[in-house]
Amino acid sequence: MAGCCDPRGCDRMFDDRFARRMATRYRKRGLDKTARRMVALLTGNGVRDATVLEIGGGVGEIGLELLHQGAATVTNLELSPNYQQEAAALAAEAGVTGRTVHRLVDISADPAAVEPADIVVLHRVVCCYPDYATLLGVAADHARRQLILSFPPRNFASRAFVATQNTLLRLSDRQFRTFAHPPGAMLAVLADHGMRPAEAHRGPLWQIAAASR
Repeated sequence: MAGCCDPRGCDRMFDDRFARRMATRYRKRGLDKTARRMVALLTGNGVRDATVLEIGGGVGEIGLELLHQGAATVTNLELSPNYQQEAAALAAEAGVTGRTVHRLVDISADPAAVEPADIVVLHRVVCCYPDYATLLGVAADHARRQLILSFPPRNFASRAFVATQNTLLRLSDRQFRTFAHPPGAMLAVLADHGMRPAEAHRGPLWQIAAASR
């Protein structure tokens, strides 16, 4: 099944115009509400001098906020190269160019290509992967201390939205697909990989789960 795991689907879905729009929105408004909650949860547990690995970090706005809160370095993994220019510009504007790394890596396909980090972040990423178990298992294995993720609730409304969105994507001949995976099963994967997961926030559009060692 094609999905965001297929770089061709990501390149077309998340093009340079999308990246510019995300960077512009961050400059004007800062983090979205869900991302702000995620940063607050992480900083509440301590991020000073921590290394951060963000999977699917886009233009890198969460990483920038964690650096402002005292994190040491951020590695941002992406499948689409179209984010790189905007991510580099935002890092330069924030004065943290030497503390950020942007890499094109599918960690679920090549786990050994990425070093573990103290904190692993997945914001609106797992809903882009058909094989959530592999992705979350690898993410958990790379988290020394904390892992946090956001995802859509699996209810009638979200499943109907995903089905409609995927139909439109298919009709427009796009390979990208979205998914509403079962939250309980996702948390179970983290537990199977030695983490203590818990639901951290339940919103109508996005939920947050956090896990620790």
